[in-house]
Order: sequence, then C-alpha cells, then structure tokens
Amino acid sequence: MPDVFTKEKRSDVMSRIKGKGNKDTELAMIQILRKNHISGWRRNQAVLGKPDFVFPAQKIALFVDGCFWHGCPLPKHSNLPKNNQEFWAKKLQANKDRDQFVARELRKLGWRVVRVWEHELKFPEKVAAKLSRLF
Repeated sequence: MPDVFTKEKRSDVMSRIKGKGNKDTELAMIQILRKNHISGWRRNQAVLGKPDFVFPAQKIALFVDGCFWHGCPLPKHSNLPKNNQEFWAKKLQANKDRDQFVARELRKLGWRVVRVWEHELKFPEKVAAKLSRLF
C-alpha cells in the first residue's frame, strides 16, 4: 500500500515522534515490579544507554525493548516495513548494534544488563521470575 503522505510530509510527521519512553511498556513493567514487590529501581537515571529502569544498589540496568525497534528474534514481532526497506534495515540494524555496544560497555563498568522484550510483558509471571533470579 502506498504511503498517503508525500515524502516531505512523512518526514515531518516522523520527526515529531519522540524517542523517549514507551508509556505502555514502561507502565506494564512498573506493574510487574510493584506486584512482585521488586523495589530499589529508579527511572531516568544518567546511565550509559539510558536504561528504562536502574537498580543502583545492585548495578542492574533493565531495558524494555520494543519488538520492532530493537529487532525481536521472533519473526512475527519484527516485520520490516514494505516501503523503504533499505532505510529500515539499516536503521534497525543500527539499533541492534547500539544495544550490543551499550550492553558490552555497561558490563565493563560492572553492571548487569537485563533486556525484556515487549512481547514478554504479556506473561508477567515469567518476567517476574526472570527478574527475581537477579536478587
């Protein structure tokens, strides 16, 4: 299906989308943390890579990764758009490369890096079990 906007208008629309935080996924993670009495987390901390949640005392950086933007390994969760595929392939690969770089650098600094996929939030008990093993 062709885009309904001109190339210039689409660029303008996309430039207005802010890259800070996805409310739905972050709120779902907050619910999981609170329901399972997992405390000690902070948000919006000045830590490399801008983790969604930081547990400063344990030096744990928790990222909640969107399936599309971070290249979920499950094929049905990270379909490449039909339009402008070369752009999107390059963009999404850069996101994956940055995620790997950030994880590597944080580990060098003594942090434990935990990544939870957006689709995993549909199974809060599994996410809670994954997190509880860290404490």
